[in-house]
Amino acid sequence: MSPSAFIPIFTQQTKYFMHTPIEGFSKLTKEEKIDWIVTNYTHNSEISKAILKKYWNADTELQKLHDEFIENTISNYYLPLGIAPNFLINNSLYAIPMAIEESSVVAAASKAAKFWLDRGGFKTSIIGTEKIGQVHFMYPGDEKKLKAFFRMVKPILLQEATAITKNMEKRGGGISKIELRNKSEKLKGYFQLHCTFETLDAMGANFINSCLEQFAKTFKREALQYSPFTAEEKNIEIVMSILSNYVPNCLVRAEVSCPVERLTNDPKKASEFANKMIQAIAIAKVEPHRAVTHNKGIMNGIDAVILATGNDFRAVEAGVHAYAAKDGDYTSLTDASIENGIFKFWIEIPLALGTVGGLTNLHPLVKLALEILQKPSAKELMQIVAVAGLAQNFAAIRSLVTTGIQEGHMKMHLLNILNQLGATEEEKITLTNHFKKNTATHSSVVKAFENLRGL
Repeated sequence: MSPSAFIPIFTQQTKYFMHTPIEGFSKLTKEEKIDWIVTNYTHNSEISKAILKKYWNADTELQKLHDEFIENTISNYYLPLGIAPNFLINNSLYAIPMAIEESSVVAAASKAAKFWLDRGGFKTSIIGTEKIGQVHFMYPGDEKKLKAFFRMVKPILLQEATAITKNMEKRGGGISKIELRNKSEKLKGYFQLHCTFETLDAMGANFINSCLEQFAKTFKREALQYSPFTAEEKNIEIVMSILSNYVPNCLVRAEVSCPVERLTNDPKKASEFANKMIQAIAIAKVEPHRAVTHNKGIMNGIDAVILATGNDFRAVEAGVHAYAAKDGDYTSLTDASIENGIFKFWIEIPLALGTVGGLTNLHPLVKLALEILQKPSAKELMQIVAVAGLAQNFAAIRSLVTTGIQEGHMKMHLLNILNQLGATEEEKITLTNHFKKNTATHSSVVKAFENLRGL
């Protein structure tokens, strides 16, 4: 690699960095890692070091726990943990923990929860809990012989995975199905073992991947001994064995409904509001540019709960967006309708979550978040998370078709702007009261702040 690859694309005032690779970074102590990074990549090493250490936890055991979650740790990165109360889900009341940095998300979810609290609340159901994993391999020979080999080897695959599956099977989970799939029309010689699993309250990534790697090992060994195969056919190439984060059959539904006239305080305006909501959803159904932002709003609610409960929001994001495009066009994840005077708003979404294993047993705040949620099973957490996404979407669409999104968002964002300006607590109170009656934009906040200070 050329030295120019390590020259940054930015400069810090008059300080220019010439970066060189480092060997053995992972073997350095935490202090040595910090010294190296602040010396080589920051403008003021003392200030940078102080910032990193400011976020260390004073409890050394807790800090050690956090240090060991990932590799090469130098500090902690904080996100606010908020609570959205008053969620009535299947006639049980929840307060939902949400970890997120974006203003107005928790407020919007809370507002939607309160709106639906006396309109029947949220109803949810689990449609499926099937997880997927695949062994991807290349086979150059006769497909009929491969099918015959698969029929022969399938019981052996299951038998040799029993050491991995027995504990899961005791709890009612395990391997659901193994199928041979021919993908050679898309890629010459490409086949796969398409496997489905039930992992109960575990997200199941480690369980699934362990099973798949055992399948691959057995499959390869038995192929070499299968006499009907030619020498070339015996040489099956296992490319990789890995779970899929696309889980279209691990599906949950959440919905709300009420008579149209109850949607607004003025029954005469309720029909107009309901129709605008439906039109907004219809636009997100047919226009991908709108659908992406529409679904991003849904994920504001979903990701915040997933993060608070120690689950993998990147996996969920990938699977959800694939699901939004499953029919060939990227489209809205939510739907709305009016039937016999009843407004209905719902979501069906794939969510592969866990309430045991991973950070759920390690991170103190994750454990507390799950306790606040009454220690849900994986199925119950799926339903809670889907509700958070639906609530967030309802709040966003409601704002868009009435007052507009910025009025509420900027009022929630107000404190961020004031903190950037260095406002005192007294000034924050004065300006917060001022913008209760006035439109908040970044420029109007700056102007009001400068007027308050006589600048």
